[in-house]
Amino acid sequence: MATTYGDWLKQQRETAGLTQQQLADMAVMTRSHIAHIEAGRRIPSKEDARRLDGALNTGNVLSSFLPAEHAAVADYFESARLLEQQAVMIREFALSFIPGILQTERYARAVLGTSFPRVSDEECDRRLVTRLERAKILDDPVTPVVWALLDEAVLRRQIGGRDVMAEQLSHLAALGESGRIQVHVLPFALGVHPLLSNMLTLLWFEDQPPTAYGEGLHMGKVHDVPSVVQDLQHRYDFALGNALPLKESLAFLRATAKDYENHG
Repeated sequence: MATTYGDWLKQQRETAGLTQQQLADMAVMTRSHIAHIEAGRRIPSKEDARRLDGALNTGNVLSSFLPAEHAAVADYFESARLLEQQAVMIREFALSFIPGILQTERYARAVLGTSFPRVSDEECDRRLVTRLERAKILDDPVTPVVWALLDEAVLRRQIGGRDVMAEQLSHLAALGESGRIQVHVLPFALGVHPLLSNMLTLLWFEDQPPTAYGEGLHMGKVHDVPSVVQDLQHRYDFALGNALPLKESLAFLRATAKDYENHG
Protein backbone atom coordinates (compact mmCIF):
# COMPACT_ATOMS: atom_id res chain seq x y z
CA MET A 1 0.00 0.00 0.00
CA ALA A 2 1.42 3.40 -0.99
CA THR A 3 2.03 5.65 2.03
CA THR A 4 3.80 8.65 0.49
CA TYR A 5 3.59 10.64 -2.70
CA GLY A 6 6.76 8.91 -3.96
CA ASP A 7 5.38 5.48 -3.07
CA TRP A 8 2.17 6.22 -4.94
CA LEU A 9 4.06 7.43 -8.03
CA LYS A 10 6.18 4.27 -8.02
CA GLN A 11 3.07 2.11 -7.64
CA GLN A 12 1.38 3.81 -10.60
CA ARG A 13 4.50 3.52 -12.74
CA GLU A 14 4.93 -0.18 -12.01
CA THR A 15 1.21 -0.83 -12.60
CA ALA A 16 1.64 0.78 -16.03
CA GLY A 17 4.60 -1.53 -16.67
CA LEU A 18 7.05 1.32 -17.10
CA THR A 19 10.66 1.65 -16.02
CA GLN A 20 11.84 4.93 -14.52
CA GLN A 21 13.58 5.75 -17.81
CA GLN A 22 10.47 5.03 -19.86
CA LEU A 23 8.34 7.26 -17.62
CA ALA A 24 11.00 9.96 -17.74
CA ASP A 25 10.98 9.89 -21.53
CA MET A 26 7.19 10.12 -21.68
CA ALA A 27 7.02 12.95 -19.13
CA VAL A 28 9.99 14.85 -20.61
CA MET A 29 11.98 14.54 -17.38
CA THR A 30 15.18 12.79 -16.33
CA ARG A 31 15.35 9.31 -14.87
CA SER A 32 17.26 10.61 -11.83
CA HIS A 33 14.53 13.16 -11.11
CA ILE A 34 11.91 10.38 -11.19
CA ALA A 35 14.09 8.32 -8.84
CA HIS A 36 14.47 11.24 -6.41
CA ILE A 37 10.69 11.82 -6.34
CA GLU A 38 9.95 8.15 -5.71
CA ALA A 39 12.54 8.04 -2.93
CA GLY A 40 11.02 11.13 -1.29
CA ARG A 41 14.09 13.30 -1.84
CA ARG A 42 12.34 15.68 -4.24
CA ILE A 43 8.88 17.18 -4.65
CA PRO A 44 7.92 17.66 -8.30
CA SER A 45 6.95 21.07 -9.60
CA LYS A 46 3.35 21.59 -10.67
CA GLU A 47 4.43 21.28 -14.31
CA ASP A 48 6.30 18.02 -13.57
CA ALA A 49 3.22 16.63 -11.84
CA ARG A 50 1.01 17.61 -14.78
CA ARG A 51 3.28 15.78 -17.22
CA LEU A 52 3.43 12.73 -14.95
CA ASP A 53 -0.38 12.64 -14.84
CA GLY A 54 -0.42 12.75 -18.64
CA ALA A 55 2.14 9.99 -19.01
CA LEU A 56 0.41 7.71 -16.49
CA ASN A 57 -3.19 8.57 -17.48
CA THR A 58 -3.97 9.44 -13.87
CA GLY A 59 -6.16 12.46 -14.63
CA ASN A 60 -5.00 15.25 -12.35
CA VAL A 61 -4.28 13.12 -9.28
CA LEU A 62 -0.54 13.78 -9.12
CA SER A 63 -1.15 17.48 -9.74
CA SER A 64 -3.91 17.78 -7.15
CA PHE A 65 -2.16 15.95 -4.34
CA LEU A 66 1.27 17.54 -4.43
CA PRO A 67 2.67 17.47 -0.87
CA ALA A 68 2.38 20.76 0.98
CA GLU A 69 5.93 22.04 1.33
CA HIS A 70 5.33 24.76 3.91
CA ALA A 71 8.75 26.13 3.03
CA ALA A 72 9.67 29.01 5.28
CA VAL A 73 12.00 30.98 3.04
CA ALA A 74 12.13 34.51 1.71
CA ASP A 75 9.96 35.02 -1.38
CA TYR A 76 12.97 35.97 -3.48
CA PHE A 77 14.71 32.68 -2.60
CA GLU A 78 11.85 30.32 -3.44
CA SER A 79 12.79 29.89 -7.11
CA ALA A 80 16.41 29.22 -6.20
CA ARG A 81 15.34 26.68 -3.56
CA LEU A 82 13.37 24.69 -6.11
CA LEU A 83 16.27 24.76 -8.56
CA GLU A 84 18.62 23.65 -5.79
CA GLN A 85 16.52 20.51 -5.30
CA GLN A 86 16.80 19.59 -8.99
CA ALA A 87 20.48 20.36 -9.61
CA VAL A 88 23.06 17.69 -10.36
CA MET A 89 25.94 20.04 -9.53
CA ILE A 90 26.02 22.99 -7.13
CA ARG A 91 28.92 25.36 -6.64
CA GLU A 92 28.61 27.75 -3.73
CA PHE A 93 30.58 30.85 -2.87
CA ALA A 94 30.10 32.24 0.63
CA LEU A 95 31.30 35.61 1.84
CA SER A 96 29.61 35.90 5.25
CA PHE A 97 27.86 32.66 6.24
CA ILE A 98 28.30 28.94 5.64
CA PRO A 99 26.00 28.01 2.71
CA GLY A 100 22.56 26.87 3.89
CA ILE A 101 22.80 23.25 2.71
CA LEU A 102 26.05 22.83 4.68
CA GLN A 103 24.93 24.35 7.98
CA THR A 104 24.66 22.39 11.21
CA GLU A 105 21.47 22.76 13.23
CA ARG A 106 23.00 24.99 15.90
CA TYR A 107 24.78 27.20 13.36
CA ALA A 108 21.59 27.54 11.31
CA ARG A 109 19.59 28.46 14.40
CA ALA A 110 22.14 31.13 15.30
CA VAL A 111 22.00 32.60 11.78
CA LEU A 112 18.20 32.58 11.69
CA GLY A 113 18.08 34.13 15.15
CA THR A 114 19.67 37.30 13.77
CA SER A 115 16.62 38.13 11.61
CA PHE A 116 15.61 41.78 11.59
CA PRO A 117 12.98 42.57 12.53
CA ARG A 118 13.04 39.75 15.03
CA VAL A 119 10.68 36.84 14.36
CA SER A 120 8.90 34.63 16.88
CA ASP A 121 10.46 31.42 18.18
CA GLU A 122 7.81 29.48 16.25
CA GLU A 123 8.71 31.18 12.97
CA CYS A 124 12.41 30.66 13.65
CA ASP A 125 11.71 26.95 14.16
CA ARG A 126 9.80 26.79 10.86
CA ARG A 127 12.69 28.38 9.01
CA LEU A 128 15.13 26.03 10.71
CA VAL A 129 13.16 22.97 9.60
CA THR A 130 13.16 24.23 6.01
CA ARG A 131 16.90 24.84 6.08
CA LEU A 132 17.63 21.39 7.48
CA GLU A 133 15.31 19.84 4.89
CA ARG A 134 17.35 21.53 2.17
CA ALA A 135 20.46 19.84 3.51
CA LYS A 136 18.93 16.41 2.89
CA ILE A 137 20.05 16.60 -0.73
CA LEU A 138 23.43 15.53 0.67
CA ASP A 139 21.92 12.24 1.85
CA ASP A 140 22.42 10.96 -1.68
CA PRO A 141 26.14 10.00 -1.73
CA VAL A 142 26.65 11.03 -5.35
CA THR A 143 24.17 13.66 -6.58
CA PRO A 144 24.33 16.61 -6.49
CA VAL A 145 28.06 17.22 -6.72
CA VAL A 146 28.73 20.11 -4.32
CA TRP A 147 31.66 22.52 -4.24
CA ALA A 148 31.97 25.14 -1.52
CA LEU A 149 34.29 28.11 -2.00
CA LEU A 150 34.56 30.00 1.29
CA ASP A 151 36.07 33.38 2.00
CA GLU A 152 38.19 33.18 5.16
CA ALA A 153 35.81 35.68 6.76
CA VAL A 154 33.19 32.91 6.89
CA LEU A 155 35.48 30.88 9.15
CA ARG A 156 36.57 33.77 11.35
CA ARG A 157 33.19 35.36 12.04
CA GLN A 158 31.81 33.76 15.21
CA ILE A 159 28.21 32.73 14.64
CA GLY A 160 26.64 31.30 17.78
CA GLY A 161 29.85 31.19 19.80
CA ARG A 162 33.08 29.22 19.70
CA ASP A 163 31.58 25.78 20.34
CA VAL A 164 29.03 26.26 17.54
CA MET A 165 31.80 27.34 15.17
CA ALA A 166 33.99 24.40 16.14
CA GLU A 167 31.13 22.00 15.44
CA GLN A 168 30.27 23.69 12.14
CA LEU A 169 33.82 23.73 10.78
CA SER A 170 34.38 20.13 11.88
CA HIS A 171 31.20 19.19 10.01
CA LEU A 172 32.50 20.85 6.85
CA ALA A 173 35.86 19.16 7.18
CA ALA A 174 34.22 15.77 7.66
CA LEU A 175 32.12 16.25 4.51
CA GLY A 176 35.26 17.17 2.60
CA GLU A 177 37.34 14.31 3.98
CA SER A 178 34.61 11.82 3.11
CA GLY A 179 34.63 13.05 -0.47
CA ARG A 180 30.99 14.17 -0.35
CA ILE A 181 31.89 17.79 -1.09
CA GLN A 182 34.83 19.77 -2.40
CA VAL A 183 35.70 22.67 -0.13
CA HIS A 184 38.22 25.44 -0.76
CA VAL A 185 39.19 28.48 1.28
CA LEU A 186 40.05 31.93 -0.10
CA PRO A 187 42.53 33.27 2.51
CA PHE A 188 42.66 36.89 3.62
CA ALA A 189 46.20 37.09 2.26
CA LEU A 190 44.81 36.81 -1.27
CA GLY A 191 43.31 40.28 -0.98
CA VAL A 192 40.77 41.26 -3.63
CA HIS A 193 39.09 38.53 -5.69
CA PRO A 194 36.28 38.55 -8.32
CA LEU A 195 33.57 37.35 -5.93
CA LEU A 196 34.23 39.74 -3.07
CA SER A 197 31.03 41.74 -3.52
CA ASN A 198 28.38 39.03 -3.10
CA MET A 199 27.42 35.43 -2.45
CA LEU A 200 26.88 33.19 -5.44
CA THR A 201 25.39 29.80 -6.26
CA LEU A 202 25.96 28.11 -9.62
CA LEU A 203 23.67 25.23 -10.60
CA TRP A 204 23.83 22.63 -13.35
CA PHE A 205 21.04 20.25 -14.42
CA GLU A 206 20.56 17.17 -16.55
CA ASP A 207 17.71 18.55 -18.62
CA GLN A 208 18.05 22.35 -18.70
CA PRO A 209 20.75 25.02 -19.10
CA PRO A 210 22.81 26.05 -16.06
CA THR A 211 21.66 28.94 -13.92
CA ALA A 212 23.11 31.15 -11.20
CA TYR A 213 21.71 32.76 -8.08
CA GLY A 214 23.06 35.83 -6.34
CA GLU A 215 21.83 37.28 -3.07
CA GLY A 216 22.20 40.49 -1.10
CA LEU A 217 20.32 42.18 1.74
CA HIS A 218 16.57 41.62 1.19
CA MET A 219 17.14 40.67 -2.42
CA GLY A 220 18.01 37.69 -4.56
CA LYS A 221 18.03 37.00 -8.27
CA VAL A 222 18.10 33.88 -10.43
CA HIS A 223 20.19 34.47 -13.56
CA ASP A 224 19.39 32.36 -16.62
CA VAL A 225 20.72 34.55 -19.46
CA PRO A 226 23.55 32.40 -20.88
CA SER A 227 26.06 35.26 -21.20
CA VAL A 228 25.46 36.34 -17.58
CA VAL A 229 25.69 32.79 -16.24
CA GLN A 230 28.91 32.22 -18.18
CA ASP A 231 30.42 35.43 -16.79
CA LEU A 232 29.60 34.34 -13.23
CA GLN A 233 31.05 30.88 -13.89
CA HIS A 234 34.27 32.49 -15.12
CA ARG A 235 34.45 34.68 -12.01
CA TYR A 236 33.99 31.61 -9.83
CA ASP A 237 36.68 29.68 -11.73
CA PHE A 238 39.11 32.58 -11.45
CA ALA A 239 38.59 32.86 -7.69
CA LEU A 240 38.77 29.08 -7.27
CA GLY A 241 42.12 29.05 -9.05
CA ASN A 242 43.52 31.31 -6.31
CA ALA A 243 41.99 29.39 -3.39
CA LEU A 244 43.81 26.90 -1.19
CA PRO A 245 43.84 23.33 -2.60
CA LEU A 246 41.46 20.78 -1.07
CA LYS A 247 43.99 19.18 1.29
CA GLU A 248 45.22 22.53 2.58
CA SER A 249 41.67 23.85 2.91
CA LEU A 250 40.63 20.84 5.00
CA ALA A 251 43.68 21.31 7.22
CA PHE A 252 42.73 25.00 7.56
CA LEU A 253 39.19 24.03 8.63
CA ARG A 254 40.45 21.49 11.17
CA ALA A 255 43.01 23.91 12.61
CA THR A 256 40.45 26.71 12.92
CA ALA A 257 37.94 24.37 14.55
CA LYS A 258 40.63 23.25 17.00
CA ASP A 259 41.44 26.87 17.80
CA TYR A 260 37.77 27.52 18.64
CA GLU A 261 37.74 24.41 20.85
CA ASN A 262 40.93 25.34 22.69
CA HIS A 263 39.83 28.90 23.41
CA GLY A 264 36.20 28.14 24.21
